[in-house]
Amino acid sequence: MFRFAQPDYLWLLLSVPFAIVVYVLYRRAQKRRLARFGDPDVIRELMPEASPRRVRNKFVLTLLALSLMILALGQPQFGAKLREVTRKGVEIMLAVDVSNSMLAEDFAPNRLERTKNAVNRLIEQLDKDRVGMVVFAGDAYIQLPITSDYISAKSFVSGLNPNMVPVQGTSVARAIETATRSFSDQSHQSRAIILVTDGESHDDDPIAAAQLAKDAGVVIYTVGIGTPQGAPITIDGETMKDENGQMVVSKLDEQTLQQIAVLTGGSYVRATDRSIGLDQILKQIGQMEKKEFSSMAFAEYNDQFHYLLAAALVLLLAEFLMLDRKNRWLARISVFKS
Repeated sequence: MFRFAQPDYLWLLLSVPFAIVVYVLYRRAQKRRLARFGDPDVIRELMPEASPRRVRNKFVLTLLALSLMILALGQPQFGAKLREVTRKGVEIMLAVDVSNSMLAEDFAPNRLERTKNAVNRLIEQLDKDRVGMVVFAGDAYIQLPITSDYISAKSFVSGLNPNMVPVQGTSVARAIETATRSFSDQSHQSRAIILVTDGESHDDDPIAAAQLAKDAGVVIYTVGIGTPQGAPITIDGETMKDENGQMVVSKLDEQTLQQIAVLTGGSYVRATDRSIGLDQILKQIGQMEKKEFSSMAFAEYNDQFHYLLAAALVLLLAEFLMLDRKNRWLARISVFKS
């Protein structure tokens, strides 16, 4: 398995295109200044040893060396071997509503995008816990089985969209039932479901599903995203309308979500413009009793940054040895011909 131990340093790679733009602008300005002295062909004859190509090659070598050094700062590593690791934590199943109602724009840019950002931040804060994901609308599906692979979890979050579930609607009961069945057999009490939805459940009994979850030792934390007054649903720039031509307004159903949370010993949080509320819930989950569970993980990583630094050193040495101008004595054996 490959990873960067210090991925924040990779943001420095943004300096590479900036350096290219600065170099291009500088070379253009340099050509304009030379053009003031006379015809470019005449100037070229007066300076036969000048080699613009060598200057460009030196810049390319420097830029490649810089890129390799930045990658080395990120500390690239390869997993050396897999082994069974025992950890103490909580198993968390995220049940995320991806129905069309989550496209309502009472939260900017819409409810679903705000949810995805908040879930990503939650995953970043996990350490020894395991996480899985269920997506639901009119039906529910396991999107990510319970895992300790947080990188994979974040990649699944980024792909959340209403097209993932072919049956529209909002079946909170199916979401709870599917999430309850998705826990591993290793943990029996340290289980939590985080249910993120606008709460508009249709044609099912979420309270009965919550009771079954409670009987299985599962605590449900609910997050209501939306506003009680509601907001229209916009799909591809068009406002959704019902069969009578009336604009569909999606409203937050807090009562059901509160009942689910109270019944299972969890808590309900209403999302706001500032916070979805997952940080608050994660703190409460952190107070739950931790259970031991085992998983396969890359336990040892071998650093690979020294290879990148060696390659960068070679490039810098080549740049140092390369002359800015043509050398009449070395012209015949020069690798970089102008």
